[in-house]
Amino acid sequence: MARGTQPGSQKLLVYPFSLAATAAEGASLARGKVRGTAVMEYHDRVLKCSECGAEFVFTGGEQMFFADKGFKNEPKRCKGCKAKRAEGGGGSASPMRSETKTSCSQCGKETTVPFRPTQGRPVFCRECFQQRRAMGAP
Repeated sequence: MARGTQPGSQKLLVYPFSLAATAAEGASLARGKVRGTAVMEYHDRVLKCSECGAEFVFTGGEQMFFADKGFKNEPKRCKGCKAKRAEGGGGSASPMRSETKTSCSQCGKETTVPFRPTQGRPVFCRECFQQRRAMGAP
């Protein structure tokens, strides 16, 4: 199904004012007019997930939440893909750090560092690095 309203979908009406209204305001409310404000309607919409291609429903309540928060774009992913992405399993997440074995430039001890060392720059083991930091050495 394409983007849009789902047949037989629910409609959520949102009124941008307090529910405490006079009888006259109640009559105006039924006509959709209160002091010049319009009634906002949110219909359930069927969207397509940009990651897995599955269709999912963007409910009226979710649309109201997005509007209240000031979000300009509608969701791109279904709940499953969104959860997978949040836990780090989704598409454009950063790759795992590579651990590189090297020897310390100060004491010569073999150590593992979470980066690929650059030629000409010193690499220190944890102990030597902490000593240098405590002394204020660059």
